[in-house]
Amino acid sequence: MITNISLVTVYVLDQDKALDFYVNTLGFETAVDITMGEGFRWVTIRHPSQPELEVTLMVPGPPLDEEAAAFVRRQLEKGGMGGLGLAVDDCRKTFEELSAKGVVFIQEPADRPYGVEAVLRDNSGNWLVIVEKRPFTSADFA
Repeated sequence: MITNISLVTVYVLDQDKALDFYVNTLGFETAVDITMGEGFRWVTIRHPSQPELEVTLMVPGPPLDEEAAAFVRRQLEKGGMGGLGLAVDDCRKTFEELSAKGVVFIQEPADRPYGVEAVLRDNSGNWLVIVEKRPFTSADFA
């Protein structure tokens, strides 16, 4: 029986830079950082309040073939990859705090039927959504 989601992958261009961004800028913690056979590096992070879910920071490569890995790298470089949705208590305050740390936002906080959201880029080009959730129904979208 499946009990939960425990691992998701975010492709990055440089694991060291991505690890620094997610840990030192966004407040995640390193879960695993090991090098296995043939130089393969396995790096995962997790949020302190949700330790059961780890995010793999994966450089495009095996098990992807070279054509697929090159495609993913191109998408990252042009900012065409989605990453994570992150819940926040106060979207506007988080926007100000992260902006002060140099985080690049592609959408400032905006009211939506489901809450307040802003969209940022990590240092690999992935877009991340931060959302201050509020209750909603389908009627809120009419």
